[in-house]
Amino acid sequence: MAQSLQITAASADPALLDLPWHIALEDWPTSALAALPRGISRHIVRFARLSGRVIAVKEIGETVAFREYELLRQLRRLDVPSVVPVGVITGRHAPDGEPLEAALITEHLQFALPYRALFSQSLRPDTATRLIDALAVLLVRLHLAGFYWGDVSLSNTLFRRDAETFAAYLVDAETGDLHEKLTDGQRSYDLEIARVNIIGELMDLQAGEFLEDETDAVAIGDALAVRYEELWRALTEVESFGFGDRWRVQARIDRLNDLGFDVDEIDITTDVDGTTVRIQPKVVDAGHHSRRLMRLTGLDVQENQARRLLNDLDEYRAATDRQREDEAFVAHDWLTEVFEPAVRAVPRELRGKLEPAQVFHELLDHRWYLSQQEHRDVPMEQAVASYLSTILPLRPDEQAILGGLPGDIRDETGAIPSVEEPVAD
Repeated sequence: MAQSLQITAASADPALLDLPWHIALEDWPTSALAALPRGISRHIVRFARLSGRVIAVKEIGETVAFREYELLRQLRRLDVPSVVPVGVITGRHAPDGEPLEAALITEHLQFALPYRALFSQSLRPDTATRLIDALAVLLVRLHLAGFYWGDVSLSNTLFRRDAETFAAYLVDAETGDLHEKLTDGQRSYDLEIARVNIIGELMDLQAGEFLEDETDAVAIGDALAVRYEELWRALTEVESFGFGDRWRVQARIDRLNDLGFDVDEIDITTDVDGTTVRIQPKVVDAGHHSRRLMRLTGLDVQENQARRLLNDLDEYRAATDRQREDEAFVAHDWLTEVFEPAVRAVPRELRGKLEPAQVFHELLDHRWYLSQQEHRDVPMEQAVASYLSTILPLRPDEQAILGGLPGDIRDETGAIPSVEEPVAD
């Protein structure tokens, strides 16, 4: 290892020194790598195990590496869904003295799926639409934070299951730029880049027979722009109404909460004669339901998972006739009597399949499905036993799927795993 090696990190792990930085990344020995599938990237990317976790290592120019590292750090401070930056390695040299490119290190996002891995499974026909919805939410959040992406695409995004939908995370910030506020032109250009890239990526999936030929890739790309504009207006539009309709202030807040966003401040102004009221959200943060669940139970989950768990908490509260009791006490009992026993029942060898909150969401779906079949209210214990024997074992281990091509995501027999998702009517 060259003596000039430099590690830039907020908290450097000494185990980083054990990795073979004197070797070009594409030639790293298998002993240094995590035995996981690799995906498509414009740069050489490898995954390695480090102190009990998995990291992604990307070879890239030194200036770009430091810039992307700093952007990812800023996005984390702004609480925007993105991968966690670990550090930058510079001063790399081969044994013959040949200089090697810098390496950007990020944490592997557990239970996150690249879009190609999703299409290697037998998912619902509207999977592409659900991914587009998740990407639209991510893009709005980035733009609200003043971040111009510059290369919006499915390839530069990872997706985590979020109940029946997905949550999107930014992976590649190489072309991004952070501003105090984006202009309408910057937002529009970013959105157009996203639309064109997504259409191309979906057509590529069709060419590889991983997406139905009748799927209209252009319509799905256009749908991203529509979904984005709807959400942007809901979060930023100025609303005017008569002075006597002041109830609409709370209605606006409730509507934003339903979309999963919290309003920290609202700007309210009136006309000179006081007959018209104008309101506009000043600061909008995502995660309304997840923050409420965190406050009540300490569970840190995705937004739609939190909705589902809170709904089950409300049902538990009604079923135990405790509507008048303090919500925090009821939430504690629901956590210890319902949620924790259900997720603890998952055998250790199956815990890499899905996140606990997603398992619980699917348990609720499966319980509903069994109750419909048997025309009775199936106890949770029975639903858990059935789910663990018939559904969860068929799932691929999503904790370890990093970025494989569709053909790379295979089970021990060499076949691509099939996943059936019962849909509640």
